[in-house]
Formats: sequence, C-alpha cells, structure tokens
Amino acid sequence: MTATGMSTHRPMRVGLTGGIASGKSLVARLFRGLGVPVIDTDDLARVVVAPGTPGLERLVGEFGARVLKPDGTLDRAGLRTIVFSDTASRRRLEEILHPLILAELEAASSAAGGAYQIHVIPLLVESRLEKKMDRVLVVDCAEESQISRLKSRDGETEAGARRILDSQATRKERLAIADDVILNEGSEKDLVPLVALMDGFYRDLAASGQFSAPGLRLP
Repeated sequence: MTATGMSTHRPMRVGLTGGIASGKSLVARLFRGLGVPVIDTDDLARVVVAPGTPGLERLVGEFGARVLKPDGTLDRAGLRTIVFSDTASRRRLEEILHPLILAELEAASSAAGGAYQIHVIPLLVESRLEKKMDRVLVVDCAEESQISRLKSRDGETEAGARRILDSQATRKERLAIADDVILNEGSEKDLVPLVALMDGFYRDLAASGQFSAPGLRLP
C-alpha cells in the first residue's frame, strides 16, 4: 500500500511497473482495451523535452548541444549513451526530468477521469514515486525470461542484456513495493484473463473507496 487508504473523490491511481521486457507495455495495452485510462510516463517524458520546452533547454544547458539532433530535437539515444554508465550524469538527468514529468502526470491524471487509472512508470522504484500511487502493480517474470526476450526482440547479446538489467532496480526491489503482481511467463493470450481479473478487482476497490485491500497475485 502506498499513498492513501480512502478515496478522496478522485480515481484510484495504480502505478504499473516492471523490468525491461517484463511485458508491462502489453499489460497496459490490455487495461486500455478494457476502457481504463492509461497514462504512460514514457510519453510524458517526450512531451517535457519537446523543442522549445524548458526541459530541453535545461538538458542542453547541462549536457551541451551534443544531445540535439540536427533538426533541434532531443537525441534520446545519444543522451542514453552519455548517462548509461555515468551515475552522476544520470542523477543530474533525473533531477531535471522527474519534477517535470511528475507535473505532467498530475495534470494528465486530473483530466483522465475513470474509476481507476493505470500510471505506467517503468522506473517507479528508482524514482521513488510509489508514495504518489494508491497501489503498485508489478508485472513480474524471471530474469532469464527478460534476457531471452531482449535477445529475440532487440537483438541484444547475453552480456548486453545483463548490463541493461544491472542498470535497473532488481526484481526483489520491485516486488518489495508491490501491492499486486501479474506473473508474465507466457503469451499475450495467457495475460488476457489475468488482466481482466485484475481489472475487476480494481473496479471493486475503487467503488468501495478502500484502496488498501490485501494484494492480489496472478496467476
């Protein structure tokens, strides 16, 4: 449990997270297909660094014009290369972007409505935003499944995939803040009924106004 235990006449907020290649984007899409408002912080992260925004100006001020493409847009791949192996640079990046993304998230949440909302936050553990959520839903799978998917989906090498996993919060750290868990070791077909069950659970919680019910783990 995270932010509040009782409804304050607003939608219940569910923070959806998971490691890379865990299937969180697929789970989010299935929730959206059930009519649930879904707000993805990856989308908001693009909004706050669009050309002409204070966010982009601050990134250029911090890291230089090398983070820009010739057309003036952010070179996201280049920026990732800069901060990937440099902890200090990554922290400076987070200090710039996180407050901007959080402000966009609050605005989007206020406008989205719904009985409950899914807020997709890949770096929920790292950004310590769990306290902003009413519940945390973790899409979980074994690390070997993540590595296999990265190799087949993105063409990563074994070593490259493990480096990516090492740069993120651990499976144990994510599960430690989870209220609810969907285990994704199968196919999209396997996820459909699990998301439907979780949707029913969340709708009941939202209707009751009691957000702090015992967690649900599926399957």
